[in-house]
Amino acid sequence: MKHFFSRKAWWLCCVFATACFVVLNLSFRHTEAVFHSEEELRAFRDGSRSPIDSGEYFLGSITCKGCHGFDSAHLANVDENGNDINLYDDWEASMMAFSAVDPFWRAKVSHEILVNPAHANELQSKCTQCHAPMGHFTAMFKGAAHYTLADVLTDTLGLNGVACGACHSIGSDSIFGLNFSGNIHYDTSRVEYGPFQNPELGPMQLYVGLTPKYSPHVSRSKVCAPCHTLITKTADLNGNYTGNTFVEQATYHEWLNSAYNDSVPCQRCHMPQINDPVIIANGLQNLSPRSPFNLHKFMGGNSTMLRLIKQNKSLLGITVPDEHIDSSISATLNLLQHSTLQMQLSTDSITADTLYVSVKLTNKAGHKFPSGYPSRRAFLQIAVTNASDTVFRSGMLQPDGELIGHDSQFEPHHHIITNEQQVQIYEMVMGDVNGNFTTVLERAAVTLKDNRLPPVGFTAQHSAYDTARIEGNATTDPDFNKNGTTQGTGTDVVHYHIPINSLSGNLRVSAAVYYQTLPPRWFTEMFTYNSSFIDSFRTMYSNADKAPVLIAQGVLDSIALFSSIGESVAENNFIVFPVPSFDGRVIVENKSGKEITSIEILDVTGKLLKIVSPQENKQVLVLTLPEKEGVYWLKIKSGKGVVFKKVLRQ
Repeated sequence: MKHFFSRKAWWLCCVFATACFVVLNLSFRHTEAVFHSEEELRAFRDGSRSPIDSGEYFLGSITCKGCHGFDSAHLANVDENGNDINLYDDWEASMMAFSAVDPFWRAKVSHEILVNPAHANELQSKCTQCHAPMGHFTAMFKGAAHYTLADVLTDTLGLNGVACGACHSIGSDSIFGLNFSGNIHYDTSRVEYGPFQNPELGPMQLYVGLTPKYSPHVSRSKVCAPCHTLITKTADLNGNYTGNTFVEQATYHEWLNSAYNDSVPCQRCHMPQINDPVIIANGLQNLSPRSPFNLHKFMGGNSTMLRLIKQNKSLLGITVPDEHIDSSISATLNLLQHSTLQMQLSTDSITADTLYVSVKLTNKAGHKFPSGYPSRRAFLQIAVTNASDTVFRSGMLQPDGELIGHDSQFEPHHHIITNEQQVQIYEMVMGDVNGNFTTVLERAAVTLKDNRLPPVGFTAQHSAYDTARIEGNATTDPDFNKNGTTQGTGTDVVHYHIPINSLSGNLRVSAAVYYQTLPPRWFTEMFTYNSSFIDSFRTMYSNADKAPVLIAQGVLDSIALFSSIGESVAENNFIVFPVPSFDGRVIVENKSGKEITSIEILDVTGKLLKIVSPQENKQVLVLTLPEKEGVYWLKIKSGKGVVFKKVLRQ
């Protein structure tokens, strides 16, 4: 009898519970639309975006869009001023999102396969580790031997590029930050790591089958290490592996060997941080705002490719709105032009036939500039003009985008530039087993040149120097990353000795640093081959805007030239006498009406010997020259500009 009543009570409870569920569901159905956005609900109801299935490891980024995309209510994913900063829209217009559809990447992989067809599967598997990581590693976890371009084209996870799960599923263990060349260690226990403590577990677990988990490692540079240090195998010209390797890029190691490695992680610049409290998921009631918040724009240095991709969206199957790509381009240019490089342009001295000018560049980035893929280069352009003509120019571009004066193999690093056929190019140049320039990554055996500007704090004694060495003439340049014997300045000073052939009057010097990610000579080898990917990219490239990006610039106006010793013309602003001086004293008479800020005393080679800083605005100054007899220059700086006066001590 007790057993009967027990069964009866159980059935009554089930009926009662079912009735309650129906009533509650009908009563609160209208609140569902408030609790979740319509876009989120559509994503949940779409079978292709259902929670992660058994045996799967990643979900496409579209699954994240419902909560982390645009909030039509303007409550979540906005900053304090109400500006939309949602994670999905920023990411989808970045090179991270485009990594697997990047037409240059596809063409370059195709090029490498055509050069060494026997390595086709291995090459593609290596390249897809970083450019299509979710597709690649899913295939590997399921036992595939290779993951190729053909696999990427039919795989939504592969085509998703470096999407949400590609970064947030990276685990932290004893080898974190020590695994490179695309060897990414993923946590396959269905967790998504984030930077905020006490994450809300329920929504992600229920709707996507993943558990959010706090871990500080996602905010560290080490999470970038696997793909931003790439070491490749070297093959000879017959396609045989030599047993040696080549460091194709080592951005992470460059950062390690810098003054930033303890305080400024990669995310600080490439995912700019704001302190605004941000609600990071749409439609979730009572969700606490999070701060600080890292924008998901992923700015790098490739605005040229972003423009090319925007121009060819339909061919590449891309549906990202133009305004989102424009925002990504704008953010990239802002990073390049404000956080990359500092320029200081100065006149060192003048003789009757030569103007001595120096350009000092200081790297403001946390790694070399340029960094990353070895096609990237920066070059220094300088032009000297007078009222009617161009006196000197270096670093000018030809109509095809190549530099005038570029040597046939590669342009060496210059400490001093004396003619227009010399140009300073900052780049890494690869050489094959015979020491000849190559753009075939698998043939790279030696570094012929690496004078890319190191970051501040970079030294040859650091443990990571072996993968980020300075190579070529820059190693003997006394001004390259050095101040005397002290390394780590992150600077280079280029000295220009400009012929002026006894000109008189005023000169104007303008200098600029430009940056190219797709320089034309990088494609000379590749465009001798044909494949669907190469042919497609060739057409895109020929129609693209290939203008280099201006990074920094400086101008010196009104450099006064005087051709005779002891020049004393009434209209001159400054008169220097006596010339010659027999006791070492010279008098500077100021008729400019402007205060002299400083007078530098230089020797005949332009070396700075002494700086005189007047304490007050005097019309007459008395200077003492060095004891050694000879010719000296006075570099007089005032509100009128800079004037050079030659003096002689006997």
